[in-house]
Amino acid sequence: MGDTGRRRPRCPPTYPDRRTAPMPRLALYALIVCLLAVAAAVVSFVQGSFLGIVWVLLAGLSSNMCWYYLKRGKAEKAVTR
Repeated sequence: MGDTGRRRPRCPPTYPDRRTAPMPRLALYALIVCLLAVAAAVVSFVQGSFLGIVWVLLAGLSSNMCWYYLKRGKAEKAVTR
């Protein structure tokens, strides 16, 4: 009628080893967003739009996020050693 939980999988699930990641993934995403926001700010200012100020603020926020996730990754790596 339903899953009774009696069957077991043939092999246990494998989990990725977090210690081998050279750079936290969220830091990489934040860095990409930062670079794209800087490029968008430059294009906006070249076209004479003050909307570039919003892009500069987004670049600042994402660069801080990148810095935070890099520092957190280094701290986690230092603890696991």
